Amino acid sequence: MDTDALRWFQQVADGVTVTQVGELYWVTQSGVSRGLARLEAEVGTPLLHRSGRTLRMTPAGAAFKRHVDALLNNLDDGLAAVSELVDPDSGTVTVAFQQSLATWLVPQLVGTFRADHPGVQFSLRQVRDELVSPVLDGGRTDLEITAWRRSDPTVKWQRLLVEPLRLAVPRDHPLADRAEIDLVEAAEEPFVALRPTSLLRRQVGELCERAGFEPRIAFVGTDLATVRGFVAAGLGVSIVPAPHVADADAVESPLRYLPLTDPAAVREIGMAWSTERRLLPAAELFRQHVVRTARARRLPS
Repeated sequence: MDTDALRWFQQVADGVTVTQVGELYWVTQSGVSRGLARLEAEVGTPLLHRSGRTLRMTPAGAAFKRHVDALLNNLDDGLAAVSELVDPDSGTVTVAFQQSLATWLVPQLVGTFRADHPGVQFSLRQVRDELVSPVLDGGRTDLEITAWRRSDPTVKWQRLLVEPLRLAVPRDHPLADRAEIDLVEAAEEPFVALRPTSLLRRQVGELCERAGFEPRIAFVGTDLATVRGFVAAGLGVSIVPAPHVADADAVESPLRYLPLTDPAAVREIGMAWSTERRLLPAAELFRQHVVRTARARRLPS
């Protein structure tokens, strides 16, 4: 079946005139009409009928159009994939990442990559730090930068860096001047935490259990910015990642971030990708860039 005729049918069905289709595809008006007639002959029934000066779909044409749209969308995706194989510098990389990495790690990785590959486009998706969140869902995501190291054998995970966790307190808190702290010293403090489904919330629970107490959760936030805001307001303390130079929260922060003596007070940040499908060249180039950057210790601090 002639894919040009399918595209012409799609355009006419969407309200474009035969004359306009001919101008768009550099084909004569009679050539477009002959192509549409051949298509109707192959399908075996009229797909279009004339209403005044306009062509409109018949019931059969309306039923056929839905499948033509899907077919041409898939065809265009396939052509784009082949184009990436020929020229990886013109592809699109879909990257998912946790919100807490959005202001420092991900921009630096994308920025340094784009310096060498300016033609590569990015589709960025922020995901919550949730134990139940989907990863690389349905092949729509190429790579995920995350603290969740999954046991799924179909997902490859590579560590990029180890991020220290700190006890965040207001600057006027009695503990604020400490150089470091044993977590048990905060056992009587109200805690501000993320939701129970959060990976960091689970890690906080494990750290407190190691210190010999169960934290009293006074407030629950949906993201780290909210948690830090509640701590700054004097409503509790929290265990959060240490701020980074490129992170807006590190500038003129109303909080003090106290190092914890427990060596387990860290979170690993890594990159995940599916082992069940091959990354297209642009995504593979970015994956290699991230790995090289991590191995060379050029990630932001």
